[in-house]
Amino acid sequence: MIIIQETVISDDIADHFFVCNLEACKGACCVEGDLGAPLEEPELKILEQEYANIKPFLTEAGQAAIEAQGLYIKDWEGDYSTTTIDDKECAYALYDERGILKCGIEQAYLAGATTFKKPISCHLYPIRITKYEGFDALNYDRWNICNPACSFGSTLGVRIYQFLKDPLIRKYGEGWYSQLVEEIENPKPGKK
Repeated sequence: MIIIQETVISDDIADHFFVCNLEACKGACCVEGDLGAPLEEPELKILEQEYANIKPFLTEAGQAAIEAQGLYIKDWEGDYSTTTIDDKECAYALYDERGILKCGIEQAYLAGATTFKKPISCHLYPIRITKYEGFDALNYDRWNICNPACSFGSTLGVRIYQFLKDPLIRKYGEGWYSQLVEEIENPKPGKK
């Protein structure tokens, strides 16, 4: 494990290969599972402020689900996640012309309609953050729908921490990421 500031990072993030391969998986992570994307509390307010700008990029079904259930839901553990359509796909997801699920929030961002790129949990996937008192634990979330991403990452020689450089910097900052790279690529004697 790697410890940087108030984070504990699993060695899997340094050791395993990963590059999303949307041609193979079709964005299945937006529809599989039992809940929508995890949301951090500050993101709830962002969704409230930005929804009018994001809404035109969503499907009618997504808009209807959000109208019926709200911009986000609180689960049985007290955590927040994005609303879903019929307990399946994320209400913020949409299919492109090739049948690949994309994030409507990100499409709004790319069009310049919002400054909110997408939930950090989506941006950081396959890393999942578990918050503890005083620190965050970053772990690799293995999911069979991502097997093509593992193969693609291996072919390209790209490890999880490299693939997720931008979202890791978005979450923890440039200095933190530089320290992570240093710990992984130039370990001190006696470590790894």
